[in-house]
Amino acid sequence: MVNSEYTVNPEIPSIDNYIGGEWKPPLSGKRNAGCNPARSSEIVSLSPDSECDDLDVAVASAEAARYAWRKLTGAQRGALLFKAADLLESRLEEIGRAMTCEMGKTLGEAKGETARGAAILRYYAGEGMRPVGDVIPATDAEALMFTTRAPLGVVGVISPWNFPVAIPVWKMAPALVFGNTVVWKPAAETAITASLIMACFHEAGFPAGVMNMVIGEGAVIGQGIAEHPGIHAVTFTGSDTVGKRVGQIALARGAKYQLEMGGKNPIIIAADADLDLAVDATISGGLRSTGQKCTATSRVIVVSDVYESFRSKLLEKVERLKVGDGLNAETWLGPCASRKQYETVLDYIRKGKEEGAELLVGGEQPDDPELADGYFITPAVFDQVMPKMAIAREEIFGPVLALIEVRDLDEAIELANDTEYGLSASLYTSNLGYALKFIQETDAGLVRVNAETAGVELQAPFGGMKGSSSHSREQGQAAIEFYTAVKTVFMKP
Repeated sequence: MVNSEYTVNPEIPSIDNYIGGEWKPPLSGKRNAGCNPARSSEIVSLSPDSECDDLDVAVASAEAARYAWRKLTGAQRGALLFKAADLLESRLEEIGRAMTCEMGKTLGEAKGETARGAAILRYYAGEGMRPVGDVIPATDAEALMFTTRAPLGVVGVISPWNFPVAIPVWKMAPALVFGNTVVWKPAAETAITASLIMACFHEAGFPAGVMNMVIGEGAVIGQGIAEHPGIHAVTFTGSDTVGKRVGQIALARGAKYQLEMGGKNPIIIAADADLDLAVDATISGGLRSTGQKCTATSRVIVVSDVYESFRSKLLEKVERLKVGDGLNAETWLGPCASRKQYETVLDYIRKGKEEGAELLVGGEQPDDPELADGYFITPAVFDQVMPKMAIAREEIFGPVLALIEVRDLDEAIELANDTEYGLSASLYTSNLGYALKFIQETDAGLVRVNAETAGVELQAPFGGMKGSSSHSREQGQAAIEFYTAVKTVFMKP
């Protein structure tokens, strides 16, 4: 049974869940059609419309596998991650194309993200050989006291569509190498990409039940993961509204949880900034991936002395950006990932104009008739933006930049902090004093000087402050803090 308004080609891939080492169709038999956002009438996949019964089977498989998995050494678990990395890397083109067809990201970006996924797997494969505890002096001269770390058990992973390789991999890799088993709910919009990732783990030889994937609606499978008594920890990336709900449910039943949510990320352009570099960083940070990044630049806060010059340079470059199908080598900016996201972005553009901001460029469907069937929006730049406007306060998740003029750096930092979010922030300056002040006073988990807001290094801790995060950190060596529990050991002969 297919839940779709479209005619389905029998050659379209039908994706299955992966449970207990086997590919399994949803128990209900129901599937949903996924379309290409560059050509919305083109169906590219049929993904499972799973229900809680499917999730129950997956959790039972993960539970049955976890004791044998935790008995392996970190080096043994890491060896399997190395194999999965090699397989992922060998399928760079296939996975990249699937990602572009499912969510619109340009092929270059999609292949780059897949390569990054392989790098993340290799990084955490090596973590299997790192120390996991400390020897602590005991007050008893005959005793040995030390700490070690224990896996949590079954970890539920809920990942979004905007980075369908990197985000789930940076969650699952540390979970696995530290001895946990996984039940993963990927975004249904990127079901093909998810199945190709899972195939790499399967072919790498992970034992049955260690990795499980259940695809379905967030209100069913996502909430089911948060509620399930057999899942000991939940890691989530997505919207703040859904994330807070996941955290509340997990907290109520005593499960460990980790939330990475939205951002309204500012870039500050100081009077002494290199404007050409600052413009490039604003465009890359704000408009790459069609602005669909939690770390994307959204607010562009510019000191009055250079406001006119910066705006002029920015508009000149934005107007030259090529919008189109991500598979076209000339395309710089692909479509929004879905009709829902497309309509959300257009609604914010309408709000911006209604509230009195001046739309300088973009914010509309391209003229090219070949793009008429896709979710394309030309990159929008607003001027005369006031701090209380919706486009200056709410996460848009689209190709929209809001220019805000300020007197000086003090006002810029105050305005940058005037938000419920605190994920990423950037400053362009050549003044060391300005840089240090910005680093010290900015309320963001990721602070960058003379670099775009959207840069994330896999070996460094990542996470936000305020409403952007549950205050835990992902990636790098910090990941061990979430995926394990400290165990203190006191021994006497």
